[in-house]
Amino acid sequence: MIDENKIKTAVRMIIEAIGENPDREGLQETPDRIARMYSEIFAGLEQSPEKHLKKIFTVKSNDIVLEKDIQFYSMCEHHLVPFYGKAHIAYIPDGKVTGLSKLARTVEVFAKRPQLQERLTGQVADAIMEYLNAKGVMVVVEAEHMCMTMRGVKKPGSRTVTVVTRGEFHENHSLKDEVYKMINL
Repeated sequence: MIDENKIKTAVRMIIEAIGENPDREGLQETPDRIARMYSEIFAGLEQSPEKHLKKIFTVKSNDIVLEKDIQFYSMCEHHLVPFYGKAHIAYIPDGKVTGLSKLARTVEVFAKRPQLQERLTGQVADAIMEYLNAKGVMVVVEAEHMCMTMRGVKKPGSRTVTVVTRGEFHENHSLKDEVYKMINL
């Protein structure tokens, strides 16, 4: 459970630590706003992808299902600044599919945690394999990291791409190539 009171206290201390006055008009409500924001952007800590992926439908086709350009926002666990981008999910069903919105919701569950892009990519793939019993899954995540854009190396516009394959996608390079073409990479 997210402790908003602790967040408010910590934010007030940060404001003081940078040499600002937390009682200044523009900063008075900042601890409260950040506490509410953290409850929203870290809501995935209290969620499971199972809730979304348990809604399934029977199908006869075992062709590739691709949901691409799923926008997400997450927080880098190293600096607690955002990274954001899009996820592409391809899977080969084994008689069961889920609603397309459920794939986007699965990305959200994992994105709304302190996160690493590499872990996020793998968690989405593993959840689909586990809850849909897919024959294979491929997840591609493209993101811009504010920790590289606004601090440190300061390289705006650079994108990080991570790819995770499981099952038939891991074993079959032509399937991977087909997905890359479908998402235009």
